[in-house]
Amino acid sequence: MFLYQSTKGYSYNSDSIFLYDFISNFSPKGKLLDVGCGVGIISLLLTRDFNIDTTIIDKQKNMLQYAKRNFHLNSLSVKSYLSDFLDFNQKEEFDFIVSNPPFYSSSVTQSEEEELNIARYSHHLPIDDFIKKVKTLLRPRGRFIFCYDAKQVDILLYTLIKYKIKPEVLRFLHSKVDRSSKLVMIMARANSKSMMKIIPPLIVFDKNSNYSNEAKEAFIKASTHSIKGDI
Repeated sequence: MFLYQSTKGYSYNSDSIFLYDFISNFSPKGKLLDVGCGVGIISLLLTRDFNIDTTIIDKQKNMLQYAKRNFHLNSLSVKSYLSDFLDFNQKEEFDFIVSNPPFYSSSVTQSEEEELNIARYSHHLPIDDFIKKVKTLLRPRGRFIFCYDAKQVDILLYTLIKYKIKPEVLRFLHSKVDRSSKLVMIMARANSKSMMKIIPPLIVFDKNSNYSNEAKEAFIKASTHSIKGDI
């Protein structure tokens, strides 16, 4: 799959590939919404692989233009909205809502580049407001699948339960087996009563700093080829 990315500013990274791979385990179907879609990497791959009706939303016009172009380039259909997710007023419910949202703490030194700042820092989409909005758009028993800063997993679990979106599956990502986790991937389901399952972690690199077999398989499965170019 070919896709365009900007020559400067935000570009997707391996987190998006690993999140796509995680979401794939739940065989998306029906209506899917990609929140903060960026260049569209996650929903592009899911639309390629599954029979879904895809909607994307991003508040950055430039990012949405890239995403729309990438869907067209790959002959895939999509419905798109230029909007802050918290202001998204379409009266529609979704079977799956997916997102790789901005999650870095606003207390750290921030990028002065606006495009990068919006893509990275959590004050652009606060956790409580984000999850509260997701709940209003999920169908009964709909799934919310996303990744976030592992250090904030306590806040995530509390907030999800607060809005009756039960965390069902958690997977932590570690750069190496002896390193602390920096990313967690979560599948949560509206109004679920299931017990939560924490599955084995994804270890990205082996002791020799080569990609692990599982990481390699995710890249092969995604099979993406980026084209740097301004539009």
